[in-house]
Amino acid sequence: MSRIKTTTVGSYPVPTWMVGSTSRLVLRDAVMAVLKTQELAGLDMMTDGELMRFDPSNPESNGMVDYFASRLDGIRNEFTLSDFGRIHAGRTSGYRLLTAGVVTEKIQPGTLNLPSDFEFVRALTKSPLKFTCTGPHMLSRVLTNFYYKDVPDLAMAIAEVLRHQLELVEADTVQIDEAGIVGYPQDASWAAEAINHVLDGVLNEKAVHLCFGNYGGQPQLRGFWRDLIPFLNSLRADHLVLEFARRGFDELEVFSDLDPKIALGIGVIDIKDNEVETPDLIASRIEHVVKTLGPGRLQYVHPDCGFWMLQRSVADRKMRALVEGRDLFEGRV
Repeated sequence: MSRIKTTTVGSYPVPTWMVGSTSRLVLRDAVMAVLKTQELAGLDMMTDGELMRFDPSNPESNGMVDYFASRLDGIRNEFTLSDFGRIHAGRTSGYRLLTAGVVTEKIQPGTLNLPSDFEFVRALTKSPLKFTCTGPHMLSRVLTNFYYKDVPDLAMAIAEVLRHQLELVEADTVQIDEAGIVGYPQDASWAAEAINHVLDGVLNEKAVHLCFGNYGGQPQLRGFWRDLIPFLNSLRADHLVLEFARRGFDELEVFSDLDPKIALGIGVIDIKDNEVETPDLIASRIEHVVKTLGPGRLQYVHPDCGFWMLQRSVADRKMRALVEGRDLFEGRV
């Protein structure tokens, strides 16, 4: 039986010494600390902790949206008085009245430079490395669209820019983060088209992360995995990265209908709880997944979402428990 790999979803708590000082040297030291912490925990696939997207002027955000919206051309990040009226009337945002920006012109790369971001981290570790990128559906849903015909057109414009950049990223795995689609199953057809356009440009392993939101350590969306199985089957991904630990495993059986060519990554660590799971609990969760879906379907185990809302001491212990739980399961097998 092939070994189940351990990884994180992406983000890591911002080290305290980065707050107020985000020079290149400080950032390099912080990313190296994150990589070394994962290495010591025994993870199989590393991430950069998404520290490059940290904005000290907006510390309550992990940069999942703002990092992209502030760099892409065609998006205005300041809101005028007239904007507020149009936003209120149209309710164009799926999450909140004030969105991450206003699309006023054609989406262009601007100063977004994902290949440079990746190369910065690649030079700091020889371990297998995952690169994360917020997906076109989520970005299109948290922007106010005053330029494109509709949201699907906006999503494809974003997808075009992301694809051209990710074609130059030689990561072992590229993960597209889509933390909104579970709340918008009606978007499935056009969302899949935009996401697949990005995935088709990925050079190596292709992953898609889906969850129910993690802002302020709380779920943001309601929905059911069963409603998304046709959408998931339409994705040209190698594996999925899914939230389960927080929600429970009641819906696990619906993934029997997932295309067997798409491997599964299942969240077995709850990032919305400070309690650190025991290795035995993690092993039992893995065992439940394998018994339900059969050997060979589970390729990765990981936290439900990113660690950015937790304290570093909690995140570090959760990573060690993840590896110990995986090892305990495989030792039993």
